[in-house]
Amino acid sequence: MPQLETFYEVMRRQGITRRSFLKYCSLTAAALGLGPTYAPQIAHAMETKQRTPVLWLHGLECTCCSESFIRSAHPLVKDVVLSMISLDYDDTLMASAGHQAEAILEETIQKYKGEYILAVEGNPPLNEDGMFCIVGGKPFLDQLKHAAKDAKAVIAWGSCASWGCVQAARPNPTQAVPIHKVITDKPIIKVPGCPPIAEVMTGVITYMLTFGKLPELDRQGRPKMFYGQRIHDKCYRRPHFDAGQFVEEWDDEGARKGYCLYKVGCKGPTTYNACSTVRWNEGISFPIQAGHGCIGCSEDGFWDKGSFYERLSNIPQFGIEKNADEIGTAVAGAVGTAIAAHAAVSAVKRATAKGDQE
Repeated sequence: MPQLETFYEVMRRQGITRRSFLKYCSLTAAALGLGPTYAPQIAHAMETKQRTPVLWLHGLECTCCSESFIRSAHPLVKDVVLSMISLDYDDTLMASAGHQAEAILEETIQKYKGEYILAVEGNPPLNEDGMFCIVGGKPFLDQLKHAAKDAKAVIAWGSCASWGCVQAARPNPTQAVPIHKVITDKPIIKVPGCPPIAEVMTGVITYMLTFGKLPELDRQGRPKMFYGQRIHDKCYRRPHFDAGQFVEEWDDEGARKGYCLYKVGCKGPTTYNACSTVRWNEGISFPIQAGHGCIGCSEDGFWDKGSFYERLSNIPQFGIEKNADEIGTAVAGAVGTAIAAHAAVSAVKRATAKGDQE
């Protein structure tokens, strides 16, 4: 295989100092949720490992994953694209087009067989032999199969590639399917979300390049380091849920006080993602913080699960194994009991004091 520069060589060629490089490694370790002891390992990997060729394909999608990716701040996407990886083909970001672009795709496949990573945004339609999505004059379905044949691993960007998303929603006239329905002989890392968080995307790539292996995945193929907990588990509104304080209607008193959005449809209790910890726009906010419930966009089939504003029912995973109504009732009952007990104790004290005076 032709030799590629290492990440460190590229950074030094760009005038980056050793001190800045080590600082970058420390920030990368923090972004990945790793301890400071991992920074030297990241630095060693960046100094010794060649950059990995990456092919980025686009099927049926809206390009929101690319839009999210280019806004990453930790690490900056320019460092990922220009230094960490060799992004050889991406028909949305690359300067070349037409026959020249397709020639680059084929050249990379031939030169780096078994060594390149295939990143896929969007999904393939199966109806009419894939003719509902044409890239370079050929069905995307054929391009996907061809590019995946000699790939080392496949990354499914977003809910379109991971689950099918809106394209596969009922009645699905194009027969759009997630890529794991087509590619069955390669390891696939699913990074769902509509779109995924930028730092989650770059974090997955950084981990693979640093440690030379896939991150630990859950049973659905998602990286545990970003999809290991429900949004509900770390949501800053969780105390309101446990206290039985809910938004009942939009713009009611509870909404103005920042109460839990569960009763107006929030899917946080059943959605696995890093939104409540990593957040969006360099950690500034996420939908729940902006006053809108989670719609569960990183979960399979979220588009076909009814209205985004219909409340979940009989969810057993809450902190005290109760549903929202039971929690509210229990809290109200506990408060009432406490008030009654306090009143009884006060009455006894007053009676005792009166007796002593007599």
